[in-house]
Amino acid sequence: MNRPPPPAVLKVERLEKSFGEVRAVDGVSFRVAQGEIVGLVGPNGAGKTTTINMILGVLEPGGGRIEIEGVDLAVDRSRALSNTNFAAVYAPLPGNLTVEQNLRVFGMLYGVRDLPARIEKLLAVYDLMRYRRTKAGVLSSGEQTRLSLAKAMLNRPRLLLLDEPTASIDPSNARDIRAGIAKFVDNGLCGVLWTSHNMYEVQAVCDRVMFLSHGRIVLEGDPKTLPEEHGAASLDDLFVNVAQEALHEAGGR
Repeated sequence: MNRPPPPAVLKVERLEKSFGEVRAVDGVSFRVAQGEIVGLVGPNGAGKTTTINMILGVLEPGGGRIEIEGVDLAVDRSRALSNTNFAAVYAPLPGNLTVEQNLRVFGMLYGVRDLPARIEKLLAVYDLMRYRRTKAGVLSSGEQTRLSLAKAMLNRPRLLLLDEPTASIDPSNARDIRAGIAKFVDNGLCGVLWTSHNMYEVQAVCDRVMFLSHGRIVLEGDPKTLPEEHGAASLDDLFVNVAQEALHEAGGR
């Protein structure tokens, strides 16, 4: 007897966004299920960050629908985003607040229960104990990234959006962070949308990967088998092939 698929924490249907004459996102549809890590990859300018910003409610879609845990983002933004969180290297936390103050402020905004204990746990998990009274603005890029990830885990999100989450972290810490996020997903009801240019990382952590080009999903599948299915030696080679095709198409316009 076939089991029904796990419920979706995120449904995106025919999503569109234009900036002037540029169609940044062009009819994108996908879902992220509970317990699933989905990679969203593609060359610069493919529409990855624009897609994430629309899911976060930062940008208003030009068309389409976003549903988080069954709630339409356009109808009830606060409820849809209440169990969502986000981390990205380009979105540092307030630099004039200390590490601990940042976690306390965001924990209060998210209404985190037993907040002091949660902060202590995350300081330990992300190796931030020694920086608890250090202002975020003077942290190294890797330390700021770890703080952003700690913030993203404060409310034990059901939908976690990660945009290049380990880009500024050394390989050893990046491996530990990937393992920690995968364990969190396995132990709960969370789904993750993960963008990265590191194809080794995508292959290591993602259950499914989607290749975005010119605002459209052009390939989708298991990152471990997708390269062979399309005649590429590795996921990295497949990424390069998709990027080169995108450049060729752009040059032909």
